[in-house]
Amino acid sequence: MDTIQNIVQFFQTGGTFMYPILIVFAFGVAICVERYRKLSGIGKVNKSVWDKVHPMLDKGDFDNARKSVSGNESTIANLLSMGLARQGSVRRRDDIEIAMEESMMEIIPTLEKRTPYIALFANICTLLGLLGTIMGLIEAFTAVANADPAEKADLLSASISVAMNTTAFGLMAAIPLLITHAMLSSKTSEIIDSLEMASVKTLNLITDFAKRQAALAAQNG
Repeated sequence: MDTIQNIVQFFQTGGTFMYPILIVFAFGVAICVERYRKLSGIGKVNKSVWDKVHPMLDKGDFDNARKSVSGNESTIANLLSMGLARQGSVRRRDDIEIAMEESMMEIIPTLEKRTPYIALFANICTLLGLLGTIMGLIEAFTAVANADPAEKADLLSASISVAMNTTAFGLMAAIPLLITHAMLSSKTSEIIDSLEMASVKTLNLITDFAKRQAALAAQNG
């Protein structure tokens, strides 16, 4: 109970700048939660799709692979469908690679969506905390200037202590946001790396299959 009272007192004594810091922090937390859930879901679905499609690609069963990714809205399904759609009609490796790269260019912005705002909100929290402290110090020195000389030291120390609350709160809000931003950026990079891995493996399997088919056709001919 004492802890809650101390937190409430700390917040109240910080002044008006505590409220905008809290609002910005709340927006940052909301984005963190949304991005974490989104990226975690994408990672799980991508792994599931790849585990299902990869054996088909290994066997050269591209027709069933196309059917598996058709209608699937996951990022890896979109990527593979672009390559597999051209596997039957296009012989050149470069054409298939360009199609999959085009799909990656569409996917990456959706993975990175809103994540940069977390770092922005962390910086805003820090700056609002510093601004609140500066404004508090200005008010403190203005009030002390007209105070009794015997009370100046006590008033000044108390006012500075209160003014520092906004900086402390701004940092307490910014640090978790920055840590979460780093974690989400790392998770996004992992998903992008996994998609690039799937793209390269698929492209190599398609190329190897085409080479084997060409060799068989040459032998039969």
